[in-house]
Amino acid sequence: MDLDHARALWSELAGVPVEFTSPTAVVTAPGSRLCPPGWAGIVRIGDAAVVTAPDARGAEALRAAVRELASAELVDPVRLGLALSGRGAPVLDVLGPATLSYLDRDAFVPALPEEAGTTVERASPGDPALTALLAGAGKGDADESGLDEITSPAFLLREAAGGSAAEDGDGAGNRPGDVVAAAGYVTWPRSVAHVCVLVAPHRRGRRLAGIVASAAVSHALDAGLLPQWRARPYPSRRVATALGFRELGAQLSVRI
Repeated sequence: MDLDHARALWSELAGVPVEFTSPTAVVTAPGSRLCPPGWAGIVRIGDAAVVTAPDARGAEALRAAVRELASAELVDPVRLGLALSGRGAPVLDVLGPATLSYLDRDAFVPALPEEAGTTVERASPGDPALTALLAGAGKGDADESGLDEITSPAFLLREAAGGSAAEDGDGAGNRPGDVVAAAGYVTWPRSVAHVCVLVAPHRRGRRLAGIVASAAVSHALDAGLLPQWRARPYPSRRVATALGFRELGAQLSVRI
């Protein structure tokens, strides 16, 4: 079951023994991979959550918050922030929340190229065309995509020759042959494939993300992996849903 598989993954990433239980378990885990170093991490899967704190002081404040909040409220930055502020541990910074979605093979709905002759290419993770796409997207979007960390092949879609390149207000666009969308995945513990996707800024809103993501997901399923999709913006969540992903939880990181 995806729920149990996902929970096993995040329990392992906590770095110390912890399980998804009710009431919510809070553990001190300086090396937790649920969040950046020095932060607190909260992951909810289904109706249960786990919480990691960087130190004993943070764990004490989070345990107090856990006693008054439901698991769904723990990944609500406003509700959690109010609860922690009342315990003398104000939230200084926030990452998320991001939804966590997973996909069974039986639920997979492949997305196919809509234009005749358009094919998804397979390349190595360090392919220069992928590097160019990341550079053109800007540091923020490139980092958010995670494509510079993929362990799978990269799946690329190029601007069609003779096609019209989408332009922004400055007249910038992609030339025929440029890579305009890419996807891949990072192999995580517990045989999970963390899917990464990026579309060139001038080509968004044209269903290209689903096409390249579909190729990456198919590769992951063939390798016996459980695809995971983590998303904050709604358009990304919509792409995942169209492919058959099911939202099982959420992740939030806070610095207190």
